[in-house]
Amino acid sequence: MGGESSMGALVPSVNSEATTSKMQPPTEELDKDMLCPICMQIIKDAFLTSCGHSFCYLCITTHLRNKNDCPCCSHYLTNNHIFPNFLLNKLLERTYARQAAKNASPYEHLRQALQQGCEVSVKELDGLLTLLAEKKRKMEQEEAERNMRILLDFLCCLRKQKLDELNEIQTDLQYIKEDINAVERQRIELCRAKERCSLKLRMFADDPNTQFVTQSGPVASKKKWAQAQFNDLQECYLQKRRNWVRQAYKEEEKDTDIMNGEGYNPGLEDFQSVLTNFTRYSRLRAVAELRHGDLFHSANIVSSIEFDRDDELFATAGVSRRIKIFEFSSVMNEPADVHCPVVEMSTRSKLSCLSWNKYTKNHIASSDYEGIVTVWDVTTRQSIMEYEEHEKRAWSVDFSRTEPSMLVSGSDDCKVKIWCTQQEASVLNIDMKANICSVKYNPGSSIHVAVGSADHHIHYYDLRNISQPLYVFSGHRKAVSYVKFLSSNELASASTDSTLRLWDVRDNLALRTFRGHTNEKNFVGLTVNSEYIACGSETNEVFVYHKAISKPAAWHRFSTDLENGEEDAGSYFISAVCWKSDSPTILTANSQGTIKVLVLAE
Repeated sequence: MGGESSMGALVPSVNSEATTSKMQPPTEELDKDMLCPICMQIIKDAFLTSCGHSFCYLCITTHLRNKNDCPCCSHYLTNNHIFPNFLLNKLLERTYARQAAKNASPYEHLRQALQQGCEVSVKELDGLLTLLAEKKRKMEQEEAERNMRILLDFLCCLRKQKLDELNEIQTDLQYIKEDINAVERQRIELCRAKERCSLKLRMFADDPNTQFVTQSGPVASKKKWAQAQFNDLQECYLQKRRNWVRQAYKEEEKDTDIMNGEGYNPGLEDFQSVLTNFTRYSRLRAVAELRHGDLFHSANIVSSIEFDRDDELFATAGVSRRIKIFEFSSVMNEPADVHCPVVEMSTRSKLSCLSWNKYTKNHIASSDYEGIVTVWDVTTRQSIMEYEEHEKRAWSVDFSRTEPSMLVSGSDDCKVKIWCTQQEASVLNIDMKANICSVKYNPGSSIHVAVGSADHHIHYYDLRNISQPLYVFSGHRKAVSYVKFLSSNELASASTDSTLRLWDVRDNLALRTFRGHTNEKNFVGLTVNSEYIACGSETNEVFVYHKAISKPAAWHRFSTDLENGEEDAGSYFISAVCWKSDSPTILTANSQGTIKVLVLAE
């Protein structure tokens, strides 16, 4: 990371000489003989030399430490040849006094006159007191007027703010009223359709009195779940409703009452999709688990876990210096908790990240602690390319979706490198000022790359112009450990400030901040699909967020079976996560070496 100067900015201080000069009479009003020839200021504590020149005592003594001559005439001079100039000191004191009197306020003049015993009659004092009382009353009225003006300005601003809020509330209420009517109409239509369907079913049933009753339990559970997240859902609804209106005005579509085929406003339809997805799941359920190696050995930390192109295989890598490929169907269908990988490849160094090629199914890239980026052929179990240009540990690697021969990597050497599988050297190099923690290609473009950095920022580059980022997204308070794209426009980031953030890379906007998990020092994993964001936590839990809601939608804690009392269960953390495409299934791994398949459930 870029170094900073150890010296902070200095607080501006008041110059002592300038303060002193303010108390001295202006030099243009005084004779030049009253100026010290050395400092060219009014002489202070005047001393006379044997050759007849006057200086400040401090000035002349300082001069005589270096030279034994008069600064004016070069006459031989020592400290024994200078004497106090009492006459000049008295003249200067009188000058100061006259100047102070001249600059004194009327109050000072009056106070000094009374203190010096000036004769004043009672009538004169009465007139003076009356004048002072009038002056005081006038000043109080002016002060009261100023205060009233300030109060009035405040109240006017407050009224404007509240009127704006009221107008916004009235507009929101109009939206809600329209949407309630639209939903009621749709509900009535659904009820009529349901009655027609039930009637037909009863006609075909053996018992004409057969009743078809729907269970209210799931509905009540979903209502309760929605109420628990009411504030976030309210914000989401209003945001989507307002955004659609603004978008309609931008496109000069003044008729904001346009409805879809179901009679819904598009903003309501968008929110209904969010609400449906959010209330569909409320927990994570473990459906499979596998363990390999020594359960309590630190070398079992899984740093990366990734599905292949078709979600048939998944690969794991970590500090064990091995890439292990598992068949997902076998893990799901076989009861054993210790599964053998179908492919295993050894590496020279600890591994930090994996990335499957999105086109060539059997190609996978890895980055390691020695800074080496390797492309492997899973079928032959051999490396087909090794890139060794990084000078320090490489934290991240990613294949491009749209240009499968291209991949990007980021390292502690503060460099982002673009590689081509058909070339032995990097094709592009971006020098940055801080360590690189994560890199990711935009899934819809081979020329846009997001970079998560230890400088707390996300740098979004157009590779056609790498002299500066296209955008820099700021908001995290600590290092950005992961960046992942939900779509071509939506980017999620994770940081060791225990937050996730969602960004719009098209419009350069911060969309949402997610809180609930704990992440202060470790890489805990981040994975996304089109609707959900999942990450690990240093509490050994997996958290899932819906992209429109800032609080967790579901979470799952890994259990720990401690056989060795020396190990602290609190030190375990989730180290890698990966969604199975757009399904509710997620692969998770922790620092204990345990891998679980979790599924979102009601």
